[in-house]
Amino acid sequence: MKKIKAGLFVALDGVVEAPDQWHFPYFNDEMGAAVDATLGAADTLLLGRRTYDSFAGAWPDREAAGGQDAPFARKLGDARKIVVSRQQLRFSWRNSEQLRGDLVEAVIALKNEPGAGTIGMSGSVSVVRQLLDAGLVDELHLLVHPIAVRRGTRLFEEGLPPLPLTLVSSQAFRTGVLNLVYGPAESVGDATYEDAKAHLSTPER
Repeated sequence: MKKIKAGLFVALDGVVEAPDQWHFPYFNDEMGAAVDATLGAADTLLLGRRTYDSFAGAWPDREAAGGQDAPFARKLGDARKIVVSRQQLRFSWRNSEQLRGDLVEAVIALKNEPGAGTIGMSGSVSVVRQLLDAGLVDELHLLVHPIAVRRGTRLFEEGLPPLPLTLVSSQAFRTGVLNLVYGPAESVGDATYEDAKAHLSTPER
């Protein structure tokens, strides 16, 4: 079964909107390697329409320009790209297609296609939310930046049931960015202060 790995740039206050306006000062070789491990290593990309439009408007030109980022651009171009949209789309970027039918049902079928492999996601917040709620995201890669943006869309919406996750790995970059990888978790259960107070440190006498 294929695995879905969703990667997002996140500010300290949970904002994920318009990272191009605040995250580039923190982009170094460590972050580049993390992005490559999530997106560059994927044979299939699952993207919301706005994220796809942003990618398709930049990466083909970068590949053609032959600069330092051309090898990464070529990886994205060679990957199968599946776009989630209710509108009928036309594509100019190679290996692009539109997701058909119900999102959850279609992604389940995609994960169950023959062979192994990774389905990478970048941005596409509304799609990531829906797949998290459906339990279809195998790894949630959050690059948490040490900045409070104070405006914009946050990853998790208010008013919905809690979503327990388990920490798979963590790494602190030299820039202060935290590379956190989460996976699905069972319910954390119920507890009260009475349960917690036994874990408080007791001062020595």
